[in-house]
Amino acid sequence: MTAEQLLAADLPSVGAPRSEQSGMVELIRSSFALVEPHMDDLGRYFYATLFQIAPQTRDLFPVNMEVQRSRLLRALVHVVQMVDQPDDLTPFLEQLGRDHRKFGVLAQHYDAVGASLLGTISHHAGAAWTPEVQKAWSEAYGIVANAMISAAQAERGPASWLGRVVDHRRVGWDLAVITLQTSEPIPYRAGQYLSVETPQRPRLWRYLSPANAPRTDGTLEFHVRAVDGGWVSRAIVAHSRIGDTWRIGPPMGRMHVEAGTGRDLLMVTGGTGMAPIKSLLEDLSTRPEQPRTQVFVGGRTWDDLYDFPSLRRLSFSNTWLDVIPVVEKDEGGSGAERGTLADVVTRYGAWADHDVLVCGSPAMIRATVSRMLVAGTPLDRIRYDPFTMD
Repeated sequence: MTAEQLLAADLPSVGAPRSEQSGMVELIRSSFALVEPHMDDLGRYFYATLFQIAPQTRDLFPVNMEVQRSRLLRALVHVVQMVDQPDDLTPFLEQLGRDHRKFGVLAQHYDAVGASLLGTISHHAGAAWTPEVQKAWSEAYGIVANAMISAAQAERGPASWLGRVVDHRRVGWDLAVITLQTSEPIPYRAGQYLSVETPQRPRLWRYLSPANAPRTDGTLEFHVRAVDGGWVSRAIVAHSRIGDTWRIGPPMGRMHVEAGTGRDLLMVTGGTGMAPIKSLLEDLSTRPEQPRTQVFVGGRTWDDLYDFPSLRRLSFSNTWLDVIPVVEKDEGGSGAERGTLADVVTRYGAWADHDVLVCGSPAMIRATVSRMLVAGTPLDRIRYDPFTMD
């Protein structure tokens, strides 16, 4: 069970009147800022407390907790950053609540998680843990837990699906393209991501984005890069075999393209972030009308643009699509734009009249979104998803 699923539920959403909401957010953020420098200790303390309060939850987690703790930290940071954005945070929490069903998580587990979280923040905040701070965290966590529990109880679809590996193709020493045949079509939207559990790493779930739009035959194509310290990604790339059975969780994420907005599209992607972009482009190509779409595909070198030829072919057959390669180092004269994605995209302007989708590593997303905001891109036009890597 990943911390994104269990613990992204552990920081606050918002549902109070605006004045109370503002005070709650400030108390939570200020107290979190005090404990943030001690995140490694925070993760260890939280899990030790949780397993003491509710020993039965230990079976929900992998034997090795090193990766789990790092995911906890990312989950905490993400939800803290979104705490004053209920329109974005609430759907995210509802998706997590539905996703929890695959673990057999029960409503009473949320009580143990809440007690562990508040105990952990209290322990590390010291004298700053005032009654007002405790009240803010308690009320906010209650809102979060209720949102997740309600979503889980209302869901009637399967808690998970099974998929069999039917193809495993190495693209490079650290990259593989995996094709699964699922037991039945999974009801995801193009651009969303799914959690997967492999036989090589039981109880260690990883988020992967299908590189294809939904198909009637239920097949899914995933692009997986082995990242440093990535227990799951390295096992998938090096050790997945045809015939392996994967377990797949419910779809998540908000990387989709609404029809009929009247706005052009900008897509910015790097690394295996090309997978959800390919899914979105495949979906767009089947629609009666397509928005004018610009795609910037970036990497440090030309070799990092491993799937650029397929995107280029797609652009040749669709007049509504332009694909622009971007590399930081170009020793071979490829004709690509030079610089980082953040540099090149903002060099073209603010894109204020476009809907913007950004897919890639957390570092690339942070750099690109930050530069675009400075350049004048409206925040409400930019979409990206967290938690897509080990």
